[in-house]
Amino acid sequence: MKRMGMIFRAKANKALDRAEDPRETLDYSYQKQLELLQKVRRGVADVATSRKRLELQLNQLQGQSTKLEDQGRKALALGREDLAREALSRRAALQQQVTDLETQHQTLQGEEEKLTLAAQRLQAKVDAFRTRKETIKATYTAAQAQTRIGEAFSGISEEMGDVGMAIQRAEDKTAQLQARAGAIDELLASGALDDQSGMATKDDIAAELDRISGGTDVELELQRMKAELAGGGSQQALESGQQNGSQQSQGQHKFDKQ
Repeated sequence: MKRMGMIFRAKANKALDRAEDPRETLDYSYQKQLELLQKVRRGVADVATSRKRLELQLNQLQGQSTKLEDQGRKALALGREDLAREALSRRAALQQQVTDLETQHQTLQGEEEKLTLAAQRLQAKVDAFRTRKETIKATYTAAQAQTRIGEAFSGISEEMGDVGMAIQRAEDKTAQLQARAGAIDELLASGALDDQSGMATKDDIAAELDRISGGTDVELELQRMKAELAGGGSQQALESGQQNGSQQSQGQHKFDKQ
């Protein structure tokens, strides 16, 4: 099971390597960095908003403290020491709140400065990554194009390999047809493929010889029959027929030559 799992992971890793495009990976990484930068900026905005809210509260409390101080002075001037003491007590409580808010304000201000600095640094890194990303993408595209051109010229690319195999198959079929045609020509010349039924067309020389031979046989047969009918002159008729047949054959040969 461990071996099967290792084989599966190895094949899956190899398949992922073939499917992975570095340009797409770089674009995805750049998108994630932009999202992170956006989150940092939102954090800075949130801290700034909280700081501003504290400042408003501080201004409000300070206004109330000033008002209570004025009320205490006025009450003391009117001889109402009790009212003056109450106003000063409330003012002291407000001062404690003001002190706490000022502490929180300082803390938020420090966080805001840190986040602002981090956002600026992250922005610089994102800009540098974008420049490097575009450079790597351009270099990768150029190398890919150069590789494809080199493969096309060398004939080792998949497309050119298919074309080469098609050409090879065409050449093999052509050579096979040429060899078959040559073999048929040799068999025809040797007579191995002559028609055994006798229906094949003979050449002109054989046809002319058969025609002359057939005509001579007819003349000889005719002379023989005449000789038989004549009775006593059969030998002379036969010789005369043979001589006529020979002369007719010679005349036919002369006609053919002309």
